Amino acid sequence: MVIFKDTHSPSVAGAFEERQILYAFHDIDGTHSLIRDWPPVMSIVLHDVSEGGVPDGYDSDENVARLVSLAGTKPLPETDSFCIESAGLSALTQMEWAIRRAIDRGHIDVPCDKEENRAKIESIRKGEELFATPDSEELTAFLAVHTPRLFKFYEKVLNGFCRDKNLALAKSDPDRFIVSGSKEFLEYLRANGVKNYFVTGAVVEKGMGMHEEVETLGFEIGEGKLVEDLIGSTWTEKIPKDQIMEKLLLTLGAKGENVLVIGDGRSEISAGVKMGALCVSRLEKRDEYRRALHKRLGTHIYVESYLEEDFLALMHAEN
Repeated sequence: MVIFKDTHSPSVAGAFEERQILYAFHDIDGTHSLIRDWPPVMSIVLHDVSEGGVPDGYDSDENVARLVSLAGTKPLPETDSFCIESAGLSALTQMEWAIRRAIDRGHIDVPCDKEENRAKIESIRKGEELFATPDSEELTAFLAVHTPRLFKFYEKVLNGFCRDKNLALAKSDPDRFIVSGSKEFLEYLRANGVKNYFVTGAVVEKGMGMHEEVETLGFEIGEGKLVEDLIGSTWTEKIPKDQIMEKLLLTLGAKGENVLVIGDGRSEISAGVKMGALCVSRLEKRDEYRRALHKRLGTHIYVESYLEEDFLALMHAEN
């Protein structure tokens, strides 16, 4: 096992008791892989929908090309900040937020309780994904059709903006798209009896998408390998990451106190704190906004590179 002990170093965001780690649940994008530069793409897609709705043909090839050309070209305050706050949420939830925002602004006309819709917009910004109060039948049906359709549209824009190009480059130079020290960290954990699991809000299909990216970077997936399993979402079913992680915890018969959670999004850190895990936020030092957000969520450790001496000093192996 690997023991983490609080050394009161600059890496420590919040004090924690000594932990014996047997399992590690890792986010992927921004935590280990740099293939997907998704925030500018997500921001322009959500901005386009919230400002203009979902007119006929909104997911056409011409519209894909238009948004590829616009992604990252100018600040979009509302959706830029939403992308920071919603990192780690199901992509279907992020699409739902944009549709609800468009309804609130009058760009989509669907019968619903406007105040309830506005409340759910704010709840999603706070990290909530499932709601006890049902929507109107009309809005429920509309979301069922358009959230997966918009999700697939977003993926096409992402592919055109960076994913396909970066994946091709990663096949010849994988280290260029791996967070510094990432693979060494996972190998250290595995060598000392910790089982690694990748958990993502992206769709997981063997040999495609996220699965292809992870394997291209050299993270072998399978029982007894560097990563035991890669668990994610589907195109049509919203599966919040906290549910994925809680189910995995139960399946493993593990205790939260023996789990390490590593990520750059609020959802995995919130879920980790909730289950009593030791939480590591992989964020750049200059990203003061997100570091402050994660500290409020209850994260225990900050790291930018897994090779940082302060971070390495927090752990040691024990047979």
